[in-house]
Amino acid sequence: MDAVIAYFEGIPSSHRSLILVLGITFFWILEGAVPLFKFNYRKWRHALPNFFFTLTTIIVNFALAFLLLKTSDWVQANDFGILNWLPEMPLWLYVLLGVLLLDFIGAYLAHYVEHKVKPLWMVHLVHHSDQEVDTTTANRHHPLESLIRFFFTLTGVFIIGAPIGIVMLYQSLSLVATQFTHANIRLPRRVDKALSWVLVSPDMHKVHHHFVLPYTDSNYGNIFSIWDRLFGTYMELDRDTIVYGVDTFPDRKENSSVAGLLKQPFHKYRRPTTVEVPRGDTT
Repeated sequence: MDAVIAYFEGIPSSHRSLILVLGITFFWILEGAVPLFKFNYRKWRHALPNFFFTLTTIIVNFALAFLLLKTSDWVQANDFGILNWLPEMPLWLYVLLGVLLLDFIGAYLAHYVEHKVKPLWMVHLVHHSDQEVDTTTANRHHPLESLIRFFFTLTGVFIIGAPIGIVMLYQSLSLVATQFTHANIRLPRRVDKALSWVLVSPDMHKVHHHFVLPYTDSNYGNIFSIWDRLFGTYMELDRDTIVYGVDTFPDRKENSSVAGLLKQPFHKYRRPTTVEVPRGDTT
């Protein structure tokens, strides 16, 4: 574990880029072998706007990365934050707790707030308006959302007192996890269900991309599913009945255009339709 943390403390940008590229490549190939849905689309054409927003996310995070480093260095130097206030513990537990808490503040909480605050939902809408969700959807975030997510991550580092090695480890795990959960792949139902007790599984996250409420406002988890189960935001829906997108923003041309997506957050708010939930869809 010491070697793992030491590696992520100084992980080169080229290695982080390699994780991104290899992850997309692996799940892209897997989508061709065991697809959940057989989309009637040109895969590369669909991917282009998503790759554009992946690039803007990288630029925002790279430009602001020094703030993460400075904040992490400060909390460590001043023994500030949850991890530094707890009794001494084994390194593996220290790392696990750090990753869990970063996942809660930097991902689950950020995601929940984006759905509940109207202006933030309009920014997050760019991610949800993809009507053919696949692994390239994972990093389809408006640059404004990249800034919002970065703020939550920075806040998490400060509150948690996370060292930079744990921060970089979490971000690398998060990258692969989101590529996995968005991938258009069909796992055996029992495997997916078992996985969802601890980690966010593909079927679990696809429910979140269903086009109407209350499913859209569920399953906010990023890596760990425990937050949804703990806070009552976990829902289930038969994967074969899922329809992607947002019902009040159905324009496929706009939803697949970089220019249209850049302007999407500035539309007038339109609340998604709420449907009645059959018994058994919530736990």
